[in-house]
Amino acid sequence: MHRKSVLFIAVLVTALWGMGSSAHAAQNTRYPVVLAHGMGASAEILGLVDYWWGIPAALERAGVEVYVTSVNGMDSTEAKAVDFRNQVLEILAASGAAKVNIIGHSHGTLYSRYAITHLGLAPFVASHTSIAGPHQGSAMADLIMYGIPGSLHGLVGGALDLVYAWVFGDTNPDTLGNGWSLTTDFMQNVFNPNTPNIGGIYYQSWAAKAKWAAPSVVLQVPWLIMLTQEGANDGLVGVESAKWGNFRGVEQAAWYSAGCDHINIIGHFFGATPGFDASTFYKDIVADLKNRGF
Repeated sequence: MHRKSVLFIAVLVTALWGMGSSAHAAQNTRYPVVLAHGMGASAEILGLVDYWWGIPAALERAGVEVYVTSVNGMDSTEAKAVDFRNQVLEILAASGAAKVNIIGHSHGTLYSRYAITHLGLAPFVASHTSIAGPHQGSAMADLIMYGIPGSLHGLVGGALDLVYAWVFGDTNPDTLGNGWSLTTDFMQNVFNPNTPNIGGIYYQSWAAKAKWAAPSVVLQVPWLIMLTQEGANDGLVGVESAKWGNFRGVEQAAWYSAGCDHINIIGHFFGATPGFDASTFYKDIVADLKNRGF
């Protein structure tokens, strides 16, 4: 090959590589990023598996100051919010930052909203990013909470509380409180009217969608049920329910993939998310926050 052609190709490849990677370089934001996990888990599930699979490490490699909070897997929105608020205040004290950028997934989007509106966290929050959050409630929560006979609520809730206390390490868990707080009537008629967005904070959201099957096998049946109740969904949360603040779109993975479900959106199972790169998704979110001055 002619020497000039080789040189041209080398320059072109370098330029294209730079274009492809520029969005993910030097993403350090003005304020630290705080991750808030969803229900049924903690930052480290059973002390072994990271909830945010590979995402914090990917953000740190991109130059982001990131913190991971951990609250009870099963508890009321209010109780989780108190714990979350306290951890954010500790992060602010340790980092010296004036504010934080919150990124929540699932129930993490709700208890962080509660902490902002009701627990005095608002002055310390620059942005709130919601990933697959059930802001209008979840039909699955309705089916579970209203489907179980009232006489069995105490028995089932008590049994699950024991599991989450002894196996998952929750402190005084409240499974029933967690379940009721995600029902559609509670979210739409109680929580949302009493938990408005706070001026001066940038709120944005994304939804996830399984297209023709749930990539995570455990969500296949819930996804099918949700299709009949809410239409497009990620296996646990409907696309319409996930919209809050500035809605940024629906993540549904590459064309060849079954889609992006409620578990894929945080990088599970264990990084096996065909057609969807969770680390890149979150790096893009943070890069955008940086560009917006947060």
